[in-house]
Amino acid sequence: MENQNAFIAQEGGEMGRDGHAASSPGVRLNVQDKHVVMDNGMVKVTIAKPDGFVTGIKYNGISNLLEVRNEEFNRGYWDLVWSEAGSTGTTGTDDRMEATKFNVIVENDEQVEISFTRAWDSSKEGKMVPLNIDKRYVMLRNCSGFYSYGIYEHSGEWPAFNLPQTRIVFKLRKDKFKYMVVGDDRQRYMPLPDDRVPGRGQPLATPEAVLLVNPVEPEFKGEVDDKYQYSCENKDLQVHGWICFDPPVGFWQITPSNEFRSGGLLKQNLTSHVGPITLAMFLSAHYAGEDLVMKLAPGEPWKKVFGPVFFYLNCVPETDDPLKLWVDAKEQMLSEVQSWPYAFPASEEYQTLDQRGYVSGRLMIRDRYINDSLIPANGAYVGLAPPGDVGSWQTEVKGYQFWTKADSDGYFSINNVRTGDYCIYAWAPCYVGDYRNDRAITITSGCQVDVGELVYEPPRDGPTLWEIGIPDRSAAEFYVPDPDPKYINKLYLNHPDKFRQYGLWERYTELYPDSDLIYTVDASDYRKDWFFAQVPRKIDDTTYQGTTWQIKFKLDDVRPSETYKLRLALATANVAQLEVRVNDPQADPPLFSTGVIGHDNTIARHGIHGLYRSYAVDVPGGQLVAGDNTVFLSQTMSMGPLQGIMYDYIRFEGPPHLRMTRKDAES
Repeated sequence: MENQNAFIAQEGGEMGRDGHAASSPGVRLNVQDKHVVMDNGMVKVTIAKPDGFVTGIKYNGISNLLEVRNEEFNRGYWDLVWSEAGSTGTTGTDDRMEATKFNVIVENDEQVEISFTRAWDSSKEGKMVPLNIDKRYVMLRNCSGFYSYGIYEHSGEWPAFNLPQTRIVFKLRKDKFKYMVVGDDRQRYMPLPDDRVPGRGQPLATPEAVLLVNPVEPEFKGEVDDKYQYSCENKDLQVHGWICFDPPVGFWQITPSNEFRSGGLLKQNLTSHVGPITLAMFLSAHYAGEDLVMKLAPGEPWKKVFGPVFFYLNCVPETDDPLKLWVDAKEQMLSEVQSWPYAFPASEEYQTLDQRGYVSGRLMIRDRYINDSLIPANGAYVGLAPPGDVGSWQTEVKGYQFWTKADSDGYFSINNVRTGDYCIYAWAPCYVGDYRNDRAITITSGCQVDVGELVYEPPRDGPTLWEIGIPDRSAAEFYVPDPDPKYINKLYLNHPDKFRQYGLWERYTELYPDSDLIYTVDASDYRKDWFFAQVPRKIDDTTYQGTTWQIKFKLDDVRPSETYKLRLALATANVAQLEVRVNDPQADPPLFSTGVIGHDNTIARHGIHGLYRSYAVDVPGGQLVAGDNTVFLSQTMSMGPLQGIMYDYIRFEGPPHLRMTRKDAES
């Protein structure tokens, strides 16, 4: 790469901002008995042989950036979680993917690429994940860091199995890396891992959440530490890492493409957290549950390339502001994105630029209750994912996805698409539902496909009589309370992401101790009066009660023979059941029930959305009256505090042939 923005020299001599040493020695590979070392004069990486564990990273005078107190297999590694076919849930057997064979793939002055492989052994069926695994590490000349990618393969003749998670983990030195950065407004000094142990940390409602009661450094006393507070959507998760202040050194994980990540752009993943630990997440069930567990059926072949991702190291003079390292890391991320797809990976499974295709077109919206003309899908997210049902991209885990954002006129272009069959999927802010084209598109090497003008007709049966929220797949616009002062993370005080604070679900009972939320259309403000999550009410430490929210509204007249429509878009659900009744809170059966839905765990993990779900409820006009009406929304599941739903958007529509309301016309 031409723009490795390292600032100053390491062992190899002075370097400018382009990262080029005055006299680069090129890349050297030293194969030893139990280790292999890649060294380009800037960075030296030591990897256990044949296991494939990264045991040491030497940079800028620091002999090892990784935690030297840990065993060699517990410093830098690929891992996965797997379970046998038929298993339920998102857990299984942890596997550090210890390789059994080492190979040199490329070795010259410009590049070293090495491979650590493990082949499926049928004699270990039930004890070993049925995959061939190839872990690769790449070092380039004049490159301040190194790359890693993996190739997983399952033969159709091998046993079926489940794969809930796979990732790369790096555990840095806790005496060096104390400042974590996830984004411009998400960075802070972090507690030590020691602060989470009994005596220093008090366990809270979930295993990941700990109240720091006696931390090593008193400044952290009274804070909650939870790795999920630093989660991030894939579309925003391109660079994150840690800063060491003595000497000023940054360790950054850069993901230049989302194509190999599961779940699409809105999927939330872990980033960096107390350890200090940095993660490159490829596949996980977080914020979705079992729907995001990859399940290979008997006789199903599968192969996928994860990565490459880049581990970037930078430094500044000790007289400079160390936070410049973050600015530089963002610049380096942009350089990596512009260089994608990379030209250097040697595996035939990785497709380079000339092997990929291109898709372009225009997305328009047709909603006659807003405008008789087609409306450009301004800012819509448009993507290619394997063929499936409408919206299936958000639970797609086996193939590749390619996304872009349409311009203000609805035009889009999707570059660098791997060969294969895809459907076009899309969703547009301010409109409910998902778009999918009817026929699959086949991408071949070098193809340029213009799909022309696509038209999305969002679900709608009649004019809007009233609405609550914004259809953007998030509950962020609703009322998010301040945290209990006993359970704060200082980073999120006076922060736009205040929903990331711990324990906000408990505030509902405090705000509504005796009766549930009542929202009055045209009088209430959803930003202040609609709690962000419908959760159970706490009765005592072990008892919870389902909640029923009311939406009160007036109708000037009613057509008893007509059908009205209540649209419910949910931002997340966790072992919840939503029942709808109109004007009769005791109606049995209810007018509508979702049944028990969701294992997103978003409420516990301080998110503001999980999987998107939408429902359309027919409301007979005969159940409505001229004047005052009430919709009752009951979340009935109450076995614990972390069950519930978050709404994205609610709309009540009149019968199809009613005239547009003033609100529709003004839209």
